[in-house]
Formats: sequence, C-alpha cells, structure tokens
Amino acid sequence: MRNAMHTDTERCVRAVQSKDARFDGWFFTAVLTTRIYCRPSCPVVPPKPENMTFYPSAAACQQAGFRACKRCRPDTSPGSPEWNQRADLVARAMRLIGDGIVDREGVPGLAARLGYSTRQIERQLLAELGAGPLALARAQRAQTARLLVETTALPMAEIAFAAGFASIRTFNDTVREVFALSPSELRARLPKTRTQAGGGGTAVSAPAGTPGALNLRLPFRAPLNPDNLFGHLAATAVPGVEEWRDGAYRRTLRLPYGHGIAALTPKPDHIACRLTLSDLRDLPVAISRCRRMLDLDADPVAVDEQLRTDPVLAPLVAKAPGRRVPRTVDEAEFAVRAVLGQQVSTAAARTHAARLVTAYGDPVDDPEGGLTHLFPTPQALAALDPESLAMPRTRRATFTTLVGQLADGTLHLGVESDWSEARARLLALPGFGPWTVDVIAMRALGDPDAFLPTDLGIRRAAQELGLPSTPAALTARAAAWRPWRAYAVQYLWATDSHPINFLPV
Repeated sequence: MRNAMHTDTERCVRAVQSKDARFDGWFFTAVLTTRIYCRPSCPVVPPKPENMTFYPSAAACQQAGFRACKRCRPDTSPGSPEWNQRADLVARAMRLIGDGIVDREGVPGLAARLGYSTRQIERQLLAELGAGPLALARAQRAQTARLLVETTALPMAEIAFAAGFASIRTFNDTVREVFALSPSELRARLPKTRTQAGGGGTAVSAPAGTPGALNLRLPFRAPLNPDNLFGHLAATAVPGVEEWRDGAYRRTLRLPYGHGIAALTPKPDHIACRLTLSDLRDLPVAISRCRRMLDLDADPVAVDEQLRTDPVLAPLVAKAPGRRVPRTVDEAEFAVRAVLGQQVSTAAARTHAARLVTAYGDPVDDPEGGLTHLFPTPQALAALDPESLAMPRTRRATFTTLVGQLADGTLHLGVESDWSEARARLLALPGFGPWTVDVIAMRALGDPDAFLPTDLGIRRAAQELGLPSTPAALTARAAAWRPWRAYAVQYLWATDSHPINFLPV
C-alpha cells in the first residue's frame, strides 16, 4: 500500500534522487548527518542513501529530533492523498486533526467523534504515521505559526495563541525545535517585500487592503485541470454566499471561532488563496477546508492511470488530465443544497437556496465583493415554517426531515463520517434515493468511488460514448474504474456543454 511507502527504502531513494514532486507528502526524508528532514523534491544535492531514513509524516520526523529544511520547507507539502481516499479510522482521524479538532477539543474530543477510545486512536496513528494525535496537531500548529510570523506584523504573543499554543514559551520552544530558528529570527529572514515563495508549498505574502486578510499559495500535485472544478463551483454558486469575481471563486466560511471569506484563483502551479478571517485562530481550519473543497491533496497520476485503462475514457483523460472532484467546505450545507436541487434545474436550485440565505443566513460584511451572508445553519432552517417553502409537498417533507435531524444531532455529516454508515442513514430518510445519497457521498463526504449511474448527464454521456446507458449495465462496466469512479463522473460530465464544465469568462 502506498500509505506504507516510507518502508520501501529503495523506492524512496529513487524518488529523492529524481526529485520527484509527485511524492511530496507521501513520505519525508530525514538526513542522519545533518538532522534535517526534507520533502522528496528538495532542490539540494541528495544525501548518500546510507544517510537517509524515511518517515510517514512531518510529525514523526519532529518527534525523532529532526528539524525542517529551510530550503524546501517540507511542512508545506501537499497533504497525503491517503486521508481523502480512505474511510478507515486513521484516515477519518487525520481529516479531523486537519480540521483542528485536537486543538479545540483535545484527544478525548477526537476519540468521542470517532467512537473509539483514546488508546485505540493513539495506537493506530503511531503504527501508521509514527506519531500520535498530539504530535500531529503540534506539527500543524507549528506550520500555522510560521504562516502568521511570515505574513503578518502581529506581535508574537498574539501569533502564539492564534496558532493554538497554550503559552508563549511552548510557542517559542516548538518553533525553535521545528525550524531551528526563533520566531523573531524567522521574521527577520524575510525580504523587505515580506513575501515567501516556499519552494512551491503553501506560501504567504503580506496582506493589503482589508484588515485580517492573508494571501497564500495552495500547492497541489500536477496536473490540475481547473475547468470543471471552478466551473462547477461558479455555475452552482448561491448568491450572497458564493460568487465568481475577477477570475476568483469567492465564498463565505462558517468557522469554529468566527467567519471568513475565501477567494480562490487557479494558477498554473498553485491556487492563489486570499483569506479574510474574523479570528486568526481559524486559519488552519480555513486552509484545510479550502484544500478539501478543491480536492488539492488528490493524486491525479494514480487516478488517471487507472481510468486510462478503459479505451472509452482514455481519450477523455488524454484531452484534459488532472480533473478534480469539486467538493464543499460544509457537509451539512451541501446536503441541504442537494435536496433543493432534486429534479430541478441548476438555476432553480440556486434560487431556492438564495431565498433561504436571505431569510435565515447570518449577515457578513464583504468590502472586496458582493458576498452578504453565511449559509444558514441546520438549527435556523429547522425553525422555519414548512409552508413557506416553494416546493412540492413531498420534497418539503424531505427538506424538513433532513434539517431537523441535522439540527438535533440524529444525523451528523462531517469530515470524520463513516461513508457506509452515512449512506445508510441518508437512504433511510424520506425522499432520499441513490442519486441524492451518492452526490452527497461524492461531493460532501469525499468518497472517491461514489458513482451516479442514474444521473441524466452521466447516462447521456454514456450513450454518446457507446457505453452502457442503463444504470445497472453502466455500474457493471464502471467496476473497472474503481476506486476512482467519482473522477470518472467528472470526465463523463465534461463531455457536455453545460456551464459547470467551463471556467467563467
């Protein structure tokens, strides 16, 4: 399995010697002579093989006493695609840690959300990643601290607490241990333009204009085709919550400590990300959710290699490789929008959602654009009068049942959701058929193997391409595309001229 790649010494050495950026985030190289750890694509001269050892995570390197390379900045590598393509305990735990649960609720909170004991979680994380949940969260805090040190003029004390450290002393000790520099020395190394390229990793520049704004570069594994990714988000954008403006997809974010606005612009080798946050403690969560929405931790080479084995899909992949699955920043929000979109056009679904946003969403200020609200919470939607909904009675019952269960906790959809269990719970709801459940699994829960054989666009594409067009026959043919059927959906959808497949002009 690729998640155990760090145990294949020969393969890791080849990747390091060829400076193969595809493996950044899969494993980390620790140099025994210098006590430095690097990403596989580090631009320096590779060390001798006998001086290398390999770890599955930056946290494991740090626990073993290695410090981050100042040249390649390994802590800014794209995340491992394993955590978004698996549904086991370790993958679910890693998604929650990335969403900041350990910092907010501690290891007991992480365990409670996953339904396991703290001991079980620590044992499994140590076995696979070489570090427990506290060490993994600590590595994330160190990276957040570095971002804030390098991109803001905030006092170090404010940065310490914004990054999630319990004390200034812990902040100073951790930064010095991980980066071999004190926080003040990190800031002093910056050029006067206060920009940092970071070797293709997450980099930041000083905010301009709006207070609290940060400019970042979000890395991804090439290739990345932005057409259907940003086209889908823009074409289905809910007015007031989302918009396409000046070449960027912009949307509001509901975050643990406050709210934010993200502006995401596709570039040839990164995604330009401008975040405006009401509370800087939300920075790592906002970055994590933006990366997840854009599927930036995917491994497009592995996906496309599998899909190319089908002679019908091969020309589609060759024409536009690197398609991603457009996802969401809020799983409950997407489930609500999926119900609003049942058996209606994209325009009608946007209109329904916009009415709810205006009536029940929380207002926000947006000095840089036209965003006005956060999407309503399930609790706010559960309190509305069902008779006010301009939809058929049966869909009204589907909507009220969904938001009621989301509001009272009977149904929970999140990054930690067990995909099979969530599917079963959704299918038990009135008005939830296979299409609704699978589109939620694909775009909200992140299941890379979710498939939509009953979708009209998929069936039309299948018929035009000479694939079986009945749901049962198409599902049987698609077995060869597993475990990447959600990506096959993107390639099939892209054969149509619908606006979701094109970048807005």
